[in-house]
Amino acid sequence: MQEFDDLTGIIARLRDPVSGCPWDIKQTPQSLVPNFIEELYEVVEAIEDKDDISLSEELGDLMLHIVFQTQIAAEEGRFGMADVLKKISEKLVRRHPHVFGDLSLADADEVKLNWERLKKQEKSHRKSVLEGIPRALPALIYAQRTQEKAASVGFDWQSLKPILAKLDEERAELDEALASENAAHIREELGDLLFTMVNLARKLHIDAESALKECTRKFMQRFNFIENHYQTVGEDIHEASLEELDSIWDQAKESEPLQ
Repeated sequence: MQEFDDLTGIIARLRDPVSGCPWDIKQTPQSLVPNFIEELYEVVEAIEDKDDISLSEELGDLMLHIVFQTQIAAEEGRFGMADVLKKISEKLVRRHPHVFGDLSLADADEVKLNWERLKKQEKSHRKSVLEGIPRALPALIYAQRTQEKAASVGFDWQSLKPILAKLDEERAELDEALASENAAHIREELGDLLFTMVNLARKLHIDAESALKECTRKFMQRFNFIENHYQTVGEDIHEASLEELDSIWDQAKESEPLQ
């Protein structure tokens, strides 16, 4: 594609040690990481906002970093763009034997489990199926990916009933911890409860991270409604009682469109 070739050419020009840009020439794979992560989150935000104009721009910014990293690697003789594209193409064919081969899989869940099995075979140097999950992931995503990998070897409940029972059990244990007033014990049991909630989300085919983000965004919208109310009537929100705030919160809920 000409546009892709244009981008790689621009990055190469910017990195030219004689006629390039001083800032671009100075960059290293490590120095680019913070910007890379920021661009990734901006892509996620555009997706969540269903903003196609922003998404097309942010995907371009993300592509810039992929090409930038590859350009630096090529300059150092480590690998080039052809290697990057070849490896991902080979991986996609290899891990979709139900499409490019004769394997029959029933549904998307089986596809995902088979993907993890194939990945384990390819990464035979790893001692555990749980290896390879980036530690820097947000906690909910980290928990969900860990559970998915464990499920790939059959360590998984087959229905919602035992998960709901486990949820009740963890809630009871949290109540006991609260009664003990032991901070370390409370923290542990709260973590167990959250981990079980992630398991429930996974079984319901819900991304826990996205669900919590949506809930938080809804909370912010309703709280902004409360703030706007007090600004409109000229009263100080800091002097309002909880009962008054709750009443306006209910108004905020009623003002939302039905879904």
